[in-house]
Amino acid sequence: MERNEQLHEEAEEALDQINKKTGRNMPQAIGTAVLLVALILGCLLLSVDLFVLLVVVFMILALWELRVDFATVGLHIPVVMLWICSAFTLIATYFAPYHLIAMSLSVIVSIILVAIAASAKLSFGNRLSLAVAGKLSSTDASARLESSFNHDGGELHHSRLSHVAVSVLTVLYIPLLASCIIIPLTFNGHPVAHAIMLVFLPALSDTGGLFAGAWLGKHKLSPRISPKKSVEGLIGSMLFAMIGAFAVFACTYDSATWASRWWVPIIAGVLIGAVGTFGDLCASMLKRDIGIKDMGHLLKGHGGVMDRVDSILMSAPFTCALLWVTGL
Repeated sequence: MERNEQLHEEAEEALDQINKKTGRNMPQAIGTAVLLVALILGCLLLSVDLFVLLVVVFMILALWELRVDFATVGLHIPVVMLWICSAFTLIATYFAPYHLIAMSLSVIVSIILVAIAASAKLSFGNRLSLAVAGKLSSTDASARLESSFNHDGGELHHSRLSHVAVSVLTVLYIPLLASCIIIPLTFNGHPVAHAIMLVFLPALSDTGGLFAGAWLGKHKLSPRISPKKSVEGLIGSMLFAMIGAFAVFACTYDSATWASRWWVPIIAGVLIGAVGTFGDLCASMLKRDIGIKDMGHLLKGHGGVMDRVDSILMSAPFTCALLWVTGL
């Protein structure tokens, strides 16, 4: 009995050390990851249309998280207009006969409509105030003082142009980059393989960076922005993404394609590892400036939806371009 208790305590200590190194609750993170993988694969196996709908839902959740995060420092983005424009942009990009034209026109119209809505600064109900209050409970004192929730005129110290600029940036960050997840579903007849590369390779890259950084990380990549990021973690991200890319290619393309494009998984791994890490650093810099730990709390062990999709969004244009240029 004493031996079992000792082993249990040692296991708990080891798990605590892993959680501390990775900055996550690893059992929760693994469980959430398994559920997400099952959900995404289920949608892809049933219908690519369902996968597109799932992307729309995730982007809607991500926009709400950004609305709450920006509100903690007194910045307003018109989340209802962003929901409408983002959903329309993604759906139009997929179903329109001319996908790139539909995406371009939708993004341009979205920028105009969102900019107008941001200048009006309309808000409805008290749901945002409650969400901001919950967010502020885990932020530092300076973020509380800057919050529009704690000051009746909290948004007045920002110019109207600031609200418009942040809202336009959100259009470029969410619907535009998310459209690059949708575009590869429409060309060259491999929508499932393309979707797996776009969604799972950045996630696999994150996993590789997490484990390589936790066990081998010695040289800090950018300690001011993200103290846990390391050069070894970056290399692990690239290697894991590369292995994943080779696996997808092996299950998708014939030997003739392999003979002429064997180098594509190598480039994909390096690109996704580097760009995904850059996306994580950008998100970390944004969180540090706002004064929050996670973008949200919807995904147990992972923080918010934005915490999971930042590397996917940042990698999507590069993966899309690589697949398009190489004819895959």
